[in-house]
Amino acid sequence: MATSPRAFVLRNTRLRPVPGLEEIRLHLADEVLQLWHAVELEMDDPDPPLPYWAFAWAGGLAIGRYLREHPEATAGRRVFDIASGSGLCAIAAARAGAADASGADIDAFAAAAIELNARANGCRVSAVRRDVLGEDPPDVDVILAGDCWYEAPLAERILPWLRRARDRGIDVLIGDPGRRYLPTDELVELASYQVHTTTELEDLALKQGMVYAMRPARTSVG
Repeated sequence: MATSPRAFVLRNTRLRPVPGLEEIRLHLADEVLQLWHAVELEMDDPDPPLPYWAFAWAGGLAIGRYLREHPEATAGRRVFDIASGSGLCAIAAARAGAADASGADIDAFAAAAIELNARANGCRVSAVRRDVLGEDPPDVDVILAGDCWYEAPLAERILPWLRRARDRGIDVLIGDPGRRYLPTDELVELASYQVHTTTELEDLALKQGMVYAMRPARTSVG
């Protein structure tokens, strides 16, 4: 990697208000293919991960809207944002009064973006750069999972992990526009928002983003 992830994020994004959450500013990109090519060159990797961290996704936008309307969901509580990307959900939680907020992502550029975005919003958010799905859920009060259901491998790994978190008494909030792998039979819808996202990664610029809680685990009788 020729430059630091922090310098790369600053060079390839612009700090701007988030549509529908204008009180939050993020370092965002305009074109995914151009940025993806820059990541390829930077990492000397012909097939690097997509730069999800440079865009505000529908599920994260819905969680941000929900926490603005319901700050009690995270106020005074320890919050962990899984597959954090830009850190939007963790930042929304911090702004809602979370006692502690962390954002986890395996991408080095995402970890840099989380720290830069938190600083831009005057928030304290810790960036965790590792694959936490192979570990036990952290000792927190709330887990936020925005936009985690776009591909089968991630969905298959994250669902059992979120179940374990729920069974330990951790509140789980999921944000998603209804993607293919979303386990709707295990969820309870809490809210729905029309959100302005980007056609760089979504099929429509205006989408319906839902916020869900996980249903309680079924208990056997007899």
